Amino acid sequence: MNVKPSEKKILLIGNPNVGKSAIFSRLTGAKVTISNYPGTTVGFTQGFMKLRKKDPAVVMDVPGVYNLTVASKADEVAVEMVSKGDLIVNVLDSTNLERNLFLTLELREKNIPMVVVLNMWDETRHKGVEIDVEKLEKELGLPVVPTCGLTGVGIKDLVESLGDVKEGKFDVLDRDRKWEEVGRIVESTQKLHHHHHTLLERFEDLSIRPKTGLFIAALVLYLSFSVVRFVGENLIRYIFEPLFQDFWYPIMMKLSALMGSGGILHDILVGRLINGDIDFVQSFGLLTTGLFVPVAAVLPYIFSFYLVLGILEDLGYLPRLATQVDNLMHRLGLHGYAIVPMILGLGCTVPGAMALRLLENRREKFIAATLMAITVPCMAQTAMIVGLVGERGGGYVAIIFGTLFILMIVKGLILNRTMKGNSPEILWEIPPYRMPQIIAVFKKLWMRVAEFTKEAIPYVLLGVFLVNILYMFKFFDLLARVFAPVLSGLWGLPKDTISALLVGFLRKDVAIGMLGPMNLATKQLVIASTVLAIYFPCMATFVVLVRELGGKDTMKIVGIMLMTALIVGTIMNIVL
Repeated sequence: MNVKPSEKKILLIGNPNVGKSAIFSRLTGAKVTISNYPGTTVGFTQGFMKLRKKDPAVVMDVPGVYNLTVASKADEVAVEMVSKGDLIVNVLDSTNLERNLFLTLELREKNIPMVVVLNMWDETRHKGVEIDVEKLEKELGLPVVPTCGLTGVGIKDLVESLGDVKEGKFDVLDRDRKWEEVGRIVESTQKLHHHHHTLLERFEDLSIRPKTGLFIAALVLYLSFSVVRFVGENLIRYIFEPLFQDFWYPIMMKLSALMGSGGILHDILVGRLINGDIDFVQSFGLLTTGLFVPVAAVLPYIFSFYLVLGILEDLGYLPRLATQVDNLMHRLGLHGYAIVPMILGLGCTVPGAMALRLLENRREKFIAATLMAITVPCMAQTAMIVGLVGERGGGYVAIIFGTLFILMIVKGLILNRTMKGNSPEILWEIPPYRMPQIIAVFKKLWMRVAEFTKEAIPYVLLGVFLVNILYMFKFFDLLARVFAPVLSGLWGLPKDTISALLVGFLRKDVAIGMLGPMNLATKQLVIASTVLAIYFPCMATFVVLVRELGGKDTMKIVGIMLMTALIVGTIMNIVL
């Protein structure tokens, strides 16, 4: 934690899904940083604010915990952060006081100045919950502030209260005594009134039941991908591609002419000219392909996917989706929340790879990364397969995606059996549905997009630079000669398809598009499309995987991918 000695450390801590992020956003605004806690992959968000006396303070959004008993790495980080805090803001879900107060009593024993926040105060009225705030303050011996993080109600009172908080002395109770105290406090401060179920609450019940929940999950995913594709493709078509073609292309052509249209430095910066022209996908220059791929090809899908994801998060749907797929995921060595990187990967595998940090341990991250890289094609690649192969018949498209689905199940079962260790059981709260606030959604979207540009673009540029170096040393020519027996002998493909495989390292959708002019037979087209989906992650995903997993584990995944592509391509050549 990079904090100046003069800055007071304010910790936002509470159970999962109590609205800490909304409170954090209200206190700090959009200028925040997302970091991993030193020595771990557990992330936390950090921002800055001014206290009432204009004193500087750093606000840290601590990972959500139910108590201070260490059961996971996130719990360990939370407990360690509490020990280093100057002031605690304990955020509670005011509609579920009994569950939240146990952590409050544990935190109170730390003798650190603390304010209790009754968040989601607006929902207490809707749910027939009445809390006597003054009486709760006396019972706890702590200041209590009702708030609604989504609308900003009570935030000013919270900021005012942070200036004069003093630590108190409290008795230390054992676990059973704490729960007795929780019950006594709730009984004396809270009243429940009769409440009729709303239409939204009835939908909550339907979306969590197995029979109706799976249907709703399929519908939500279909609508989400439709929106992501629509937004992403239109951003590319009407904003980013014209931006590069109309404004950046003339500048690059002038730079190319100044550099003599060739040479080592020209090929590194501008790239190789294709028929005397710059091709932003194939030229492989740092200033052409290196910028075009992350900005014009990947960023639009990241923007659209994180927009949809943010809405689903704030609505409260993701825990329900994780519940529906938890049984299947456990058989593959994962738990339900591993569906999040998979879903992201269906939009673009770059944010999918970045989302691996949500998972608990190295084993889970490795399995999830392997399954995602091998069996989850991105939205652009999916569109190309449907468009190109679909012309030959819908059944051939079904063969490709059916093969990928079977691979996911088989690979997951194998990895779960062969890798040591167990997947931890993750307990998550199912929050009520809440209408997303547009400001909060876009603040979260801004942070995620900024994180992508900061982390991914430098690695993509590095990847383009390395590809140029390998090209100069004729490494790709060597690959073409080495893989010729595999292409022709095992997969039944013409040698020309090596060019598509090489471009697939940069953009798999473009690589599949290159198969169109080759006049392949239907069988060859199906095999080539399937192999392209499996054999290697695109460059942007590859460099992010190295960042998230390390070089050793990433190369293991690459080895598994290449072996899988070899076997699957050979089997398809025999069977089809």
